[in-house]
Formats: sequence, structure tokens, C-alpha cells
Amino acid sequence: MSIFSKLKDQTKDKDSAEEHGKCMLSRRNFLMYGSASLAAASTVTVTLFPGTAQAEQMKARVVGYPRKLVAKLSEMKDHQPIAFNYPDDGPNSQAMIVKMAGVQAGGGVGAARDIVAFNYLCTHQGGPLVGSYKATGEHRTLGQCPLHLSTFDLRRHGIIVSGQAYQSLPQVLLEVDGDEVYAVGMMGLIFGRNSNMSS
Repeated sequence: MSIFSKLKDQTKDKDSAEEHGKCMLSRRNFLMYGSASLAAASTVTVTLFPGTAQAEQMKARVVGYPRKLVAKLSEMKDHQPIAFNYPDDGPNSQAMIVKMAGVQAGGGVGAARDIVAFNYLCTHQGGPLVGSYKATGEHRTLGQCPLHLSTFDLRRHGIIVSGQAYQSLPQVLLEVDGDEVYAVGMMGLIFGRNSNMSS
């Protein structure tokens, strides 16, 4: 007996339930027979037309980020952001690197993992965040954006903590080599771009 026949027989026995406005199919039966029906229907769909899908081998397109010197550890001072452009000198590439006085951060580098870098544009409508770095107790933020007051937590990969933005601030990935700090990649999409790298 098929699943659909079982369901049909159950609904015939429940005519009185329908008159009283009750559900004709219990939740348990729906979950048991409904998922089985869905699995049967997907199997039929998959096997109806065997051999129609054709896979084609393609080479993966890997876009590398440049490795750019952005600061020297010996010259960095606590809570004093240093501006730079990354990943290129094109539109919306303004960024900053800051040493957050021993407060460890996601993606942080250095001995205390307290050096981070972020793009300087709000992810909501591209408002400028230059000059908005704040250190209050253990909190390290960038914002409020002058357009709609978005604020980002630099300790937690630039996650939005208030305002209209709905994406984290793009984080510049860093690498330390001796006394030099290099930008080596991006995490997140820069505002106003459909790709962080044009090629």
C-alpha cells in the first residue's frame, strides 16, 4: 500500500473531525508520511531523467591580494590609528590600522593580538568613519557613522553593534614579519564594490 493510499484512508475516517473544524491529519502523521513522500518525490525527480546533467571541468579562478607594508611595530602607539589604502588605491579603499593597548581582538596580530586593521567606510551607505575610533574601558569601536550612527566592534571582527548597517566592517588581514606589519587580504566586501579586487 502506497503512502498516498494510507493518507487517503485516514482522511476518509476523519469526516466527523472536519465538521468540527479539527485538523484531518495529525502532526505526527504529517511528519512521518510527509517526509517519506517528499523523499519519494525527490528520488523520482532525480531518476526520471538520468544522464541529462553534464559536468564540465574548469580551472578555479583564484584572485590574490597584494602584500603591502602598512606599519612598523616599533612606531605604533596605543590608540593612534594609521591610515592607508588597501587592497589598491582605487575608490573606497581607505583603511586604518590601530594598536588597541593590549585588548585582544579577532584577527589581531602582534604579541598581544591587539593590532587590527579595517576599511574606513560604513557598510550601510559608505559613510566615512575616519577619526571615529574610540577606546572606552575594554571596548574598542569605530563609529558612529555620521550618516545613520552605525558603530562597529573592532574586538570582534568589526561586527555591527548599533545603527543601520547590516554587515560587519571589512577587516584587513594582517601579517607580522619582524618589525613590519603587512596587509595580506580582506575579510568582507568593501562598500561600493562588487569585488574587492578588480582582477
